[in-house]
Amino acid sequence: MNSSAKASPWWTPSVHADRRPFLIGRNAIQAALRGFFAGEDFIEVDTAALQISPGNEAHLHAFATEALTTDGQRAPFYLHTSPEFACKKLLAAGEERISCFAHVYRNRERGPLHHPEFTMLEWYRADESYESLMMDCVRILALAAETAKTEKLAYRGGESDPFAGPERISVAVAFERHAGVDLLASVAADGSTDRDHLAAELRRVGMRVAEDDGWADLFSRVLVEKIEPHLGFGRITILDEYPVSEAALARPSARDPRVAERFELYACGVELANGFGELTNAGEQRRRFEIEMAEKARVYGETYPLDEDFLAALSLMPEASGIALGFDRLVMLATGASRIDQVLWAPVAEYGR
Repeated sequence: MNSSAKASPWWTPSVHADRRPFLIGRNAIQAALRGFFAGEDFIEVDTAALQISPGNEAHLHAFATEALTTDGQRAPFYLHTSPEFACKKLLAAGEERISCFAHVYRNRERGPLHHPEFTMLEWYRADESYESLMMDCVRILALAAETAKTEKLAYRGGESDPFAGPERISVAVAFERHAGVDLLASVAADGSTDRDHLAAELRRVGMRVAEDDGWADLFSRVLVEKIEPHLGFGRITILDEYPVSEAALARPSARDPRVAERFELYACGVELANGFGELTNAGEQRRRFEIEMAEKARVYGETYPLDEDFLAALSLMPEASGIALGFDRLVMLATGASRIDQVLWAPVAEYGR
């Protein structure tokens, strides 16, 4: 077989026939989750993909476009990387429980678990703690497995039992357990971080440190190389209490100001969801966005505008918890698909094909 031959397109009947069971499973899981949220008195909302700001996280890359006004003036817009800002504006408007299946767009992302356009499932609970989201996640993963008629979630030979009780572990404990690194020794009570202290910890355990690595770079290296490969095997893992500097949209923990009410959900080593106890302090949110955009400028030489409407809406937003779950990844693990494009009805064309 010629190794340079291109794979047949997704719309080829034989390729589609192989993909179709995953796609039918996708539809069934989506219907089941819509039923779950309706049963919990959520209202499903729909948000615009075109936004003034695509989000303000340093390492997220957006698709840029522009609008033409009726008199021909040009106005910059972006495809959103998440419906989060719009959903929080709806909370400010008075909605209390909302869910949203949104197509979202992220540039520089393509691979077995990444796609330029994918479906994000987000939901928000006003006046409820972020622990309620953890319970939602446990029920949702079990429901997805039941709908797919499987007893386990699976990916690349790894398995996770969605019916077993989850493991809940803090980021600091995970760093100590899996990397031998004392993470919080490099975080001050006000949330500021000590790059040199964390770098010394990494060198002590034999990990690579580059001269231009910032604290966040070192944190991410440990997380990706030492922590994530151990998460969500046997049973799902809830990785909780991220350092405040790694939780730009989450409020600080009442237990320890160095960490935030942020958790991520893992199964089979795959990150599935990212949940917060939401930050509602507009001044603090602006400060964090400015820090993120300064880092984006440093690393990538560009920034995105702030959504001033979003910052204004925070003054009306109630205390709330919110979460974003990668719906396509959940379908993959429940149906046994090995690549994200297998569970997308019509994948984005590959550049150059």
